[in-house]
Amino acid sequence: MDTVAKWAAGNSYGPVLSQTDLYLLGTELELHPILANESASFQLIFNLSTGQSSGYNPESRDRDVPFTQKDEPATLPRVEELIIITECSPWCTIIKNPQGVTLGDVVTMLFKDYSDKMVTDKEFESLPPRQQEQLRRYAASAAGSGGNWQFYSPAPAPPTQYRRADWLREKVFFDKLIKRDHYAKQRLGFTAPNIFVLVLSTY
Repeated sequence: MDTVAKWAAGNSYGPVLSQTDLYLLGTELELHPILANESASFQLIFNLSTGQSSGYNPESRDRDVPFTQKDEPATLPRVEELIIITECSPWCTIIKNPQGVTLGDVVTMLFKDYSDKMVTDKEFESLPPRQQEQLRRYAASAAGSGGNWQFYSPAPAPPTQYRRADWLREKVFFDKLIKRDHYAKQRLGFTAPNIFVLVLSTY
């Protein structure tokens, strides 16, 4: 009899659960080892600011490993929606895929959410003055190093708008996703099996 690898891409494992299914069934989700940073052979290297993603294998230290697992399910059972929050920012990233959220969906949506969306004036003003200045300096240095702000002028002026990725400053690297229900309740007012907290690092 043919067997399918546990995290194989495709529709091998039962139905894809909707948000309603999750609430009604109270199903606990198993997170893909790559997202939990528990894979012995592949550590995800993903920069939320640039979108670059590859992997690291301790047995191949001299080179990056291609991220070929993008089509594998993010969770088992598979779900239509993942909700990701982080202690490093005030935003909530909702990742949707009716066929089941994949590792590639997680990487793509986190990058889009933090690189395409701007910090609003109100969000910026909510920061203490010291952090506002840090954000200004960080965004200006990103502009000076050939970041996405080059179109403002030939000699980059300090940006007047900030990407959400700038808010993270140096903490732009994906570390892992974890369950932290008490934090989810504090942030969102409710908990659910498909809410995960994103831990970020500086490298």
